[in-house]
Amino acid sequence: MEEIATPAHFIDLELENGAHDYHPIPVVLERGEGVYLWDVEGKKYFDFLSAYSAVNQGHCHPRIVSALKNQAETLTLTSRAFHNNKLRSYMKYVTDYFNFERLLPSNTGAEAVEAAIKICRKWGYTVKGIPENKAEIIVCSQNFHGRTSTIISFSSDPGSKTNFGPHAKGFITIPYNDIESLEAVLETHPNIAGFLVEPIQGEAGVYTPDDDFISKARILCTEFNVLLLADEIQTGIGRTGSLLAVCGSCNCEGHCEQQQQTYVRPDILILGKAISGGTYPVSAVLCDSKLMDVIQPGQHGSTFGGNPMACSVAMEALEVIRDEKLTQNARRLGNLFRAEMQAFVKESTIVTQVRGRGLLNAIVINDTEESKTAWDICIKLKENGLLAKPTHGNIIRFAPPLVMTEDQLMACISIITTTLKSFEPKQS
Repeated sequence: MEEIATPAHFIDLELENGAHDYHPIPVVLERGEGVYLWDVEGKKYFDFLSAYSAVNQGHCHPRIVSALKNQAETLTLTSRAFHNNKLRSYMKYVTDYFNFERLLPSNTGAEAVEAAIKICRKWGYTVKGIPENKAEIIVCSQNFHGRTSTIISFSSDPGSKTNFGPHAKGFITIPYNDIESLEAVLETHPNIAGFLVEPIQGEAGVYTPDDDFISKARILCTEFNVLLLADEIQTGIGRTGSLLAVCGSCNCEGHCEQQQQTYVRPDILILGKAISGGTYPVSAVLCDSKLMDVIQPGQHGSTFGGNPMACSVAMEALEVIRDEKLTQNARRLGNLFRAEMQAFVKESTIVTQVRGRGLLNAIVINDTEESKTAWDICIKLKENGLLAKPTHGNIIRFAPPLVMTEDQLMACISIITTTLKSFEPKQS
């Protein structure tokens, strides 16, 4: 009799043959479509994580998959040793889409952050006139920009950096959402090249700053001749109900209008994840010529960066965002989600707070970061047909695909609230 491959079978094999660098929810997925995922036993789930906001356009969007297939049958990779017929079209499309002059193509979010740091430092030396090897970049506590050796050097997470030193120098950490601290560092440190910031901190638990934090940071950076670097890898591409989180709480009805009253233009924009709809690894650094031109041939590169498949997939993924008005859908459903959850919180003792913007939201569980409560809730959510995952111990992030309908969202809210109620303390 043929042995049936159970979820435990797949998990055990992964543990046997793979690095133990993740602690996933114990579910083994084999198929996705839109807002749904199916496991190897055929059970259907609502996806409420979207691969950490990479699958904004929904799983296996037919237009994006078609673009991938068509390009895969034609030309996949040339490296940057030669030109290809897709790269210029991609660069032109994306720079016009976000209103920047130049694009540096990469593959992963962390890779794009590393590239942005290099551009920032090179500009600091060659344009601003910072003495060699003295450039500093301001970052925020509880940040998450990836896990490369450079990036973990300015991480607040001990697990990310302990026993991985020596760590890179040249970074100054300030509290997030603290404009006074930013100003104080800028006033006392003459060698600041840039301020690297997430407009909303996703991994920290969807920590949403004051509405004017980014705009005030923009003013200060301009005043002190410092570059503002916006890491929108997780928050960008419609997730927050605006095309970018630096757009603020806009009311654009079509494509991004970069509305003067809300939009804050960074000097360097870092994108990843949803720029490909989760179909292929794509990331990008965007800025104007005066910054990008500090990088010359031989000073930065990527064999796969800007490959034809990435270019084709990314253009179609961005088209889907615009054509299906997914940004606007995220705004509308996000408002509904928070309103419904806020009503629940008022009567709840297990949840203390709901926060977020658009369809990037989180709830804070009434327990310590060291407790298992949030994890146990996510396990129960899985059993009830919805997939989510804790962050920082007692926070659960909720980020469904932006193609979700109102009926689907209300069904998910019902699952979430019913599950949470089962964890409420029993009345004596």
